[in-house]
Amino acid sequence: MIVCNTNLYKKMISSCQILFRISKARPIPVVPTPEIKEETREEIPEPRDAILCRVCRRIITYPEEQIEVSGAHQHTFANPHGIVFEIGCFKSAKGCAHFGLSTPEFSWFKGFQWKLSACLFCMTHLGWFYTGPEGTSFYGLILDRLIFPP
Repeated sequence: MIVCNTNLYKKMISSCQILFRISKARPIPVVPTPEIKEETREEIPEPRDAILCRVCRRIITYPEEQIEVSGAHQHTFANPHGIVFEIGCFKSAKGCAHFGLSTPEFSWFKGFQWKLSACLFCMTHLGWFYTGPEGTSFYGLILDRLIFPP
């Protein structure tokens, strides 16, 4: 049974009473769509040219971000537990989040401290963020956890 009393409605269901109030409709504000300039569109690389996270397929970085550190872009290292990683060095990886405290322990690059780096979207461990002298920094990303463009 529904009984109407101004804006308050009562519905009786056996011995339970449910009360709810219907709010007056408010106009939805119209937000203008910003214009996208032609030069802005050109600055954003196509997703097919991006390096993606193998798990969630989100953009991690771009091929033009590859750099050489200690004479090479690609390195193979083993951690103290004997796990071998093949990493590539990148000057930036906007699809990565780095966390934890920086540590120089077991650093694969002399003079650099590292902290863990993960996919910003799915939190898969993708590598390490290295910081060095005079504020230099780079990402060492595990290559088999990434998808490279053809």
